[in-house]
Amino acid sequence: MRGITCITIYKYTKFYIGSRFISKKSIIITVERIITGIPGFDDILHGGIPKRNVVLLAGGPGTGKSILAQQYLYNGLLKGENGILVALEEHPVQIRLNFKQFGWDISRYEKENKFAIVDAFTAGIGEAAKREKYVVQSDDFHSLLDVIRNAIKDVNAERVVVDSVTTIYITKPTLARSMILQLKKVLSGLGCTSLLISQVSVNERGFGGPGVEHAVDGIVRLDLDEVKGELRRSIIVWKMRGTSHSMKRHPFEITGDGISIHVDKVVQEVLERE
Repeated sequence: MRGITCITIYKYTKFYIGSRFISKKSIIITVERIITGIPGFDDILHGGIPKRNVVLLAGGPGTGKSILAQQYLYNGLLKGENGILVALEEHPVQIRLNFKQFGWDISRYEKENKFAIVDAFTAGIGEAAKREKYVVQSDDFHSLLDVIRNAIKDVNAERVVVDSVTTIYITKPTLARSMILQLKKVLSGLGCTSLLISQVSVNERGFGGPGVEHAVDGIVRLDLDEVKGELRRSIIVWKMRGTSHSMKRHPFEITGDGISIHVDKVVQEVLERE
């Protein structure tokens, strides 16, 4: 099933209006979903991320954003769903090492053209960068979109991660929403289900970038809060078009196997952010 579920239900309703008998058929179609494979995540999403959704993965430093995103990509590879990672803030070599720390070996998938890293970090500078297949040579946004588009088509990608999308508009905050909408057109238009990592400061209550939260289909917020003198991680789905979802904040942990969300637990006590 390639991690996708889709069900069509026909519901028949019979009722009376006065003395008149009415029979009505309604069609309920559940959305096509991408199963993330991250323990607990699909549960709080009530079945996975709706296909083609562009989801903002927001959080402060140390919350586990990149780990969750990489876990999402690797689980897709295991299911036969190809993917790409757009690296804007970290060298591709370091990203491959980050994958390996959790035992996620992406090298064979790169060799088989099932996974690719789009290097939007080095601008082609350095010996290691010269070995990268997809390199964005300038800071031009449209050049970035062109390379992403080509990589998706070449790899036949279904899952995409942009790490981090904040880098794209950090010097042009007034254009943030417009740039995200252009990126969304490329990703959704090519059939991808995507996570856009958004950086927020420790005390920031928003999701990063003016108007960005309205341009995306979903928002997932990861937090690291001090509770009774101890740092605790938590996750909450703020919105997700096309599906219902948990309205509660759930604790999660980062283990040697990646992120695991405790669906049966709820974070009830969090210190207010200033």
